[in-house]
Formats: sequence, structure tokens, C-alpha cells
Amino acid sequence: MKKTLIAILVAGLATATASLARESESEHAHDHEKTTTAAAHGAQDTHEKHGEETHDEHDAHDAHKPNTEHDHEEHDDHDSQTEHGHDEHSKDGEHTEHGGHGGHEEATAASLNPAQMTLADIRVEALAAAPVDYQLYAPGEILSNGYTSYRVSPRVASVVLRRHVALGDHVKQGQPLVTLFSESVAQTQADYRTAWSEWQRVRELGRKTVGEQRYISAKANLEAARATLQAYGLSSSDLESLVSQQSVALGEYTLRAEIDGAVLSDDFEQGQRIEAGAPLIALADEKQLWVEAHLPANLSLSLGAGTQADVVTGDVRVKASVTQEAHTIDPVTRTRTVRLLVDNSEHRLHPGQFAEVFFRFRTQQPVLAVPETALMRGADGDWTVFVEDHPGEFQPVEVELGRALGPLREITGIAPGTRIVTRGAFFVASQIAKGGFDPHNH
Repeated sequence: MKKTLIAILVAGLATATASLARESESEHAHDHEKTTTAAAHGAQDTHEKHGEETHDEHDAHDAHKPNTEHDHEEHDDHDSQTEHGHDEHSKDGEHTEHGGHGGHEEATAASLNPAQMTLADIRVEALAAAPVDYQLYAPGEILSNGYTSYRVSPRVASVVLRRHVALGDHVKQGQPLVTLFSESVAQTQADYRTAWSEWQRVRELGRKTVGEQRYISAKANLEAARATLQAYGLSSSDLESLVSQQSVALGEYTLRAEIDGAVLSDDFEQGQRIEAGAPLIALADEKQLWVEAHLPANLSLSLGAGTQADVVTGDVRVKASVTQEAHTIDPVTRTRTVRLLVDNSEHRLHPGQFAEVFFRFRTQQPVLAVPETALMRGADGDWTVFVEDHPGEFQPVEVELGRALGPLREITGIAPGTRIVTRGAFFVASQIAKGGFDPHNH
């Protein structure tokens, strides 16, 4: 009986102990939910507070781990809260990255004091629309005037006997240049002498005596021989010498200057056989020369006849005017050729010289134009200028580029009267870049 009573008391005590344990566990779980909820709300305020509370909850959870099932539920809640905290932290990070609280913010203006502006040689000017006089540069070459030049060459295969001029000589029209020999010329000269004698006899006898056919044939033979010799390059005086009492060696003939000019080339030697049409001497009238300027093929610019230009070679600077503009592209240089005519009465220029050609233009309408040094690339790659809102305060403004006007560039997208940096823009851009640099890399 006594043992039975003791067993009942022990069982009751065990039941009461288990009940108290379950109540303690329930209260601990309720407190844990409150703590977790408070930690979740705290995570919305600051990420650091959320981290501390999460660690505290994790420690408390490890200290009061009543059963496995409850442990898994709390662990899932903890992961959910942690994931929620990370999402909000990411949102806060995005907000900060886009110019939110405490993040890196790119500077868009620069402030310079007078000392800095003087040291950096910064010039600020007000934009004003006005007609612009500008120059366009092109490399060029001085050439002989092809329309007034003359190329001396034999019209039949010949051998050079004697030269009468040298390279660089200035000759007059009719002056002997070179004496040649040709067997074809010798035969034609002989035919001419025969035709001349026949014609003289027929003409003296008269048309009625010799008959119409013989009269016409004798005249035609003489004219044909004369034309052939003239085509070979013999002059009227040479033909007279053939039928006069003067002794003339058949086959020899002399080529003479057809124009006044200078000998530009004489690439031959005495005794050399020259084929028909091969160049012997080049003569050029240097009073007027050509200048061929080479422009980019994609340049959308019309250079009509009469367009003025300055031609510079060495220390010589002369005026020139456009006479022709080629409509084809050079297959070798891929450039467009513009030909100018330059007066060279003082013989200061010579064919073969390289030259610099500066075309002169003036815009028909007033334009807004700035020096190339005033233009800078913005962060997005667009062209910008730096506008001075207040003394020493500069900010970039995007503009659109127009025509290139020599050292200037036409711009749009900005109002006349705006004060912009025309020199020292690079220094202003560097100051803006330094203002937006975060040394801590936040």
C-alpha cells in the first residue's frame, strides 16, 4: 500500500513537471516570435541593427532548443527574416547608388578662383553670331601649265646628232633645239626636190601645153612632199634650203621651239635613236603655272571657278584662283584634285615644287562658332562646352556640331550671349572629374 502511494505521487510529480516544461516552452516560443517580429522591423531601419538582433536570436534559439520540429520552424523563420533583410539592404543599396543617402554622386560643375583661372590660362568669352572668314588647308604641287606647254618629239624614228639647248635654258620661238637624222626624212626630202623641179617645169610650160592631168599631178606631188616634211618637223626655211643652191645633207633636220619658254626636261643623249613620239624636250611657259591641290574625297565643299586661295612654298606666298575641279577621285591617293592658276611672271615658283594651299571662304550667314579647344567629350560621349553661370562657376552643356570652319567649329543648341570657356576647357573638365572622384571608392 505504501509503495503504491509513493508510485502515484512520483507519477503526479512527473506530470506536473512535464506540464510546467510545456508552459515554459510555449512562453519562450511566444517571446521568440515577438523578438523575431521586432528584429524584422528593426532591419527596415538599419542593416547593422538587424544583424545584431539576428545573432542574438540565433544564440537564444541554440540555448532553448526543446525539440527538432520546433527547431526547424524557427530556422525557417530565421532564413526568411534574413532573406527579407538582405532584400531591403539591396534596395537601400540601389537607392544609394542612384544618388541616395550617403553614396557617390558625380560632380557636374567646377568652381575656380581667379588665381586658378590665371594659372591655367582659362579664357571665357560670350558667344556671338557673326560671318566667319576661314581657311581650308590642302597639300598641293606646282606643275607646268599643260595648256601652254610644248613637248618636243620626233614624228619619225630618228637618231640624235646634236643638241642645241640644255636643261633650264630659256628659249625663244623658232630657236633650234636638236638636230636629228632619219632615212625616212632623207627619202621624203629627195622626193620633194624632184617634185619641186617637175612643178617648176610644168608651170613654165603652162596648163594648155602639158595638159590638165600632168599639171595637176605635178602640183599635187609637190604639195604632198611639202606636207610630209612639215609633219616631220621641218620649217619653211628648211624647205627653201632644199631647193636653193645651199648644200643640205639629206636626212638631217632640226626641231625648233614652237613657244617661248624654259627647258624643263631633256632626257636624251647624242647618238641615241629615238622612236617616233618619244619625248625629247619639254618646254613650258612659266609666266603662268598650275597648282594642283588634293582635298579629301568626302569633303562636301564646292570650289567653283574663281575661288581665291593662297599658295605657300618656302618663304614665297602668292595668290591663286581655282580654274578647274576634277569630278573623279584619284585612284592612288583617293583624293579630289582642284586645279588653280597662279601668276609667276617673276619666276619665283618652279614646276615640281610642293606647296601648301589655303582656300579662303566666308560664311554667307552669321553663325555661332567656337575654337576646337572649347569642345570636350562628355561622360556619355556627346560634345560639350563649359558655360559660366556665375564668375568662376562652370558646368558642361551639350551642343551639336556643324561645319568645320578652319580652326573654328559651328555649334547649335546654345543661345547667343552665353559665356563659355574658349581656352582651358581641358583643365575645367579635369576639375569636374576630380570633384566627382571618391577616394574611399564608396
